[in-house]
Amino acid sequence: MRIRGREYRSVWMEDGRVCMIDQRLIPHDFKIASYSSVDRVCEAISTMVVRGAPAIGAAGIYGMALAELTGEDLEDAYKRLFTTRPTAHDLKDALDYYLNSEGGPVERADRYCDESAERCRMIGVHGAEMLDDGMKILTHCNAGALACVDWGTALAPMRVARDRGKDVHVWVDETRPRCQGARLTAWELKEEGISHKLLSDNAAGYLLASGAVDMVIVGADRIAANGDVANKIGTLEKAVLAKEYGIPFYVAAPSSTFDPDCPSGEDIPIEERGDDEVTHMFGMGENGVFTRVRVAYEGCPAFNPAFDVTPARYVTGVITEEGTRK
Repeated sequence: MRIRGREYRSVWMEDGRVCMIDQRLIPHDFKIASYSSVDRVCEAISTMVVRGAPAIGAAGIYGMALAELTGEDLEDAYKRLFTTRPTAHDLKDALDYYLNSEGGPVERADRYCDESAERCRMIGVHGAEMLDDGMKILTHCNAGALACVDWGTALAPMRVARDRGKDVHVWVDETRPRCQGARLTAWELKEEGISHKLLSDNAAGYLLASGAVDMVIVGADRIAANGDVANKIGTLEKAVLAKEYGIPFYVAAPSSTFDPDCPSGEDIPIEERGDDEVTHMFGMGENGVFTRVRVAYEGCPAFNPAFDVTPARYVTGVITEEGTRK
């Protein structure tokens, strides 16, 4: 991904440390966080310094490389990394790859991440073939390069379409409670020079009903064997509305996100996060200082599932590195 004129990946290893873009600070600040222990990598994944299924997988495999380099027990490191984010399947895919492949610690991790980035690039190639000049696309949460090693999943087709001279417009759901759409997706599209407009989550139904959306493309954190899709909370309602109004609803995901051992969406564990993500907001104040404010009364209980499951019947197709599955 290109940021401030320089190419970055979301996660990499440098001088024996796992490095990652601190996504909690974007769009207001840009900093690189680095970690020298598996515990710190686990904390970074849990606290969403890094997020997005393929990027979590990348952080996980570099965590395994770090464990081997520092002499930590690999089985214990696997268990600790595996439990950081239970919904995303790419994490298990990456950890298993590390244990079942050959080569030096960093070599194995780099190879996996190179392959992950290439899968996302090919998602962009196949997805761009479906995009016509002037199309308006709705997306939810952030499934761009920040959520992957590079390129992204849902945003990859827009990037490739742009490179091919197609002018597309992206409607960006804000995606409460952590606002990854507002904070990350809109910022990525600005950096890439792709036309976009931010909307509150509860405006999406009005937008879909108005005829202003030609297609919906979202990412995925896990896809069950029957085609059910777990993705950021709020995806399900967009899929149901898209079906109602006859708008194609596509999921963009690499093969690493498919879980053949998970029979259906009912078997996907849904992570529930803390109340404070719902009762508080975090951003930059008018004085230029990062501020966390409470938007509900003190002590207000909250329900905060991080994901929901969209049944396969609402999915028009899944754009993968091998083409579109329908």
